[in-house]
Amino acid sequence: MHKEELLELHQIFSDIKDYYQGLNPDLKFPQYTALNITPDQVNRSKLEHKHAIFVLGEEIASAMKEIETISSRGIPARMHQLAENALKEMEEERQK
Repeated sequence: MHKEELLELHQIFSDIKDYYQGLNPDLKFPQYTALNITPDQVNRSKLEHKHAIFVLGEEIASAMKEIETISSRGIPARMHQLAENALKEMEEERQK
């Protein structure tokens, strides 16, 4: 996936986060917030945005479970696994 596409996807996930926070202002996305990255930070690396997307995806999936009655039990775990993989990629890239 190209960086521009990742930025667009990151923006979509950010919009979804905002939507769920609008439904429930008490929802927090602490892991994503701790990354201190937003979709408009084009200077950040492709891997950083990829990692942020997976972290945010995991937290969105968890929020969905609280708000909606869907069977999304496996989604947060899979998104967590993808976030961990992206983090490993970033660490490997930094060591080069």
